Amino acid sequence: MVLLLQYTLLFSSVLILVALGGCFSEHSGVINLGLEGIMVMGALGGALTLKVISPSLPAIIIVIAVLLASTLCGVLYSVLLAFACINFKADQTLVGTALNMLAAAAATVIVKTINIAENPDNVSSTVQYVASKKALVVNIGSFQFNWFMLVALIALIAAYVILYKTRFGLRLMACGEHPQAADSVGINVYKMRWSGVLISGMLAGIGGIVYITAGVSEWKFENGVAGFGFLALAVMIFGQWKPLNIGLAALLFGFFRALSNVYSGFDFLAALNIPSSVYNMMPYIISLAVLAFTSANSRAPKAEGIPYDKGSR
Repeated sequence: MVLLLQYTLLFSSVLILVALGGCFSEHSGVINLGLEGIMVMGALGGALTLKVISPSLPAIIIVIAVLLASTLCGVLYSVLLAFACINFKADQTLVGTALNMLAAAAATVIVKTINIAENPDNVSSTVQYVASKKALVVNIGSFQFNWFMLVALIALIAAYVILYKTRFGLRLMACGEHPQAADSVGINVYKMRWSGVLISGMLAGIGGIVYITAGVSEWKFENGVAGFGFLALAVMIFGQWKPLNIGLAALLFGFFRALSNVYSGFDFLAALNIPSSVYNMMPYIISLAVLAFTSANSRAPKAEGIPYDKGSR
């Protein structure tokens, strides 16, 4: 039961971070379907940092370094989305899809190049971070507390405060609802949309490193992040683009994802002899079922996905 709670909170943390990233982007008016790709690039930056950093350093230094590296990679990769969709008014769905495809391929090539440079016989796309990963967790009895759980909680609270209690958040949401009206009162819609996308990249980048360090000490980048970016989009929609609802939805989806890791520890589940692949599919099946019944009542920001033209009214 402790292990189930541990994995539920950890996978929920991933979904909270990435879904909040999508929330900021869509509230600004830009659909970020590239969350999956941004997660991969954030994971790459964080994994390489864990690989090269000295495990003898204080844990807080390692955690901060990993967060900064993942954030930087996520933000830099999201610049491609912002530049294409905001400045060039490209189709946001196509750009996001292209970024997802590019990220896994680019990460694989980068990791293989680094591994070959270190050892010509090593042509894998795997990054190992066995020793340094220990800095990310603190044992509280039999429960492994991961510092990223605290990061996700802080991000959730901060997102609520920023969106609903600050001038920046209210202006951001105005640009996603009616950008022409926002522009008429002096709000720079382009800057606000850039801000939304970059914040999205920051959070999704952190979500990427949280995902690949959940319970494992190495990651094969050919696998990407196994569709978790799209699962985060489902969490965002189910949560109605509201931070607190997103947090609750993430706990639900995180619970079903955690089952695939710990089901064998429950005698009644093991006795059912259900293949492990079924448990792996469960979060995605649940997401399809939930969206099928709730999407009709979903209310997305009105101007999301619509390129802003300053000359139109």
